[in-house]
Amino acid sequence: MNKPEIGSPTRTRAIMETYGLAFKKSLGQNFLTDLNILKKIVAAADVTKDDNVLEIGPGIGALTEQIALNANQVLALEIDQRLLPVLDETLADYSNVKVVHQDVLKADLNKLLADNFSEQKNLKLVANLPYYITTPIIMHLLAEKIDVELMAVMMQKEVADRLTAQPGSKSYGSLAVAVQYEMDTEIAFIVPKTAFVPQPQVDSCIVVLRKKKHKTLVAQDEDYFQRMIKGIFMHRRKSLWNNLLSMYGKKPETKEKLTAALAQAEIEPGVRAEKLSIAKLIDLSDALMAENL
Repeated sequence: MNKPEIGSPTRTRAIMETYGLAFKKSLGQNFLTDLNILKKIVAAADVTKDDNVLEIGPGIGALTEQIALNANQVLALEIDQRLLPVLDETLADYSNVKVVHQDVLKADLNKLLADNFSEQKNLKLVANLPYYITTPIIMHLLAEKIDVELMAVMMQKEVADRLTAQPGSKSYGSLAVAVQYEMDTEIAFIVPKTAFVPQPQVDSCIVVLRKKKHKTLVAQDEDYFQRMIKGIFMHRRKSLWNNLLSMYGKKPETKEKLTAALAQAEIEPGVRAEKLSIAKLIDLSDALMAENL
């Protein structure tokens, strides 16, 4: 008789009891026990046999199983050592899955991918991210510059709103700019808190990030651009001018250069950073560099 799928409530409970597992709050562990949602995540990522998939935080393997049924190969990074023997058992039938004991924030992802995928395929990332470190993980993935075509990631709705925010909205900030500079973002669907064990206090979202095929907006120096973004959004209540002074200093010659850069970018000093589009922010970054700031 075939075993129930890992993500079903009965199988999840059985696995937890068999291994005496308790959820680690420190690792932000919430396991999905709704098969329909697990399948919808894989569908949102459009995973096929032409794709290799990186997963972060496989837990007991519920989402991993659904990915494995559709993907060419799956590499799952799990930080919690207690879950490694569990995953050995739950995913034993899937020869296309490899689980590695690894903290994604400390990983050399390009090396990991090269070492563990035997075939070159499209790379996608599909994950139910630990809520307490969602933003650091997303930023690390961008910083590592892995050649990922698409990410479909579960996160708190509040973080999803910040990541997909548009200029002028309350949620628009350095995270939105950093991510949208590289990727097109959309909220695919909302996941109710009742779909998890244990039940979190907030609803979640599946966010799909697609790598921009042809980036039309490119900063002259992308590292400089990212540093500037962090600085000008540091104090959200302050004007752009005051944030720039905090970053570059208040010497008269510096103020002259800042004034010239803002004029070149056609930006009013009194505006707040959250009002500026990515195109305008790139103009500002390039103008500041031209002034040797």
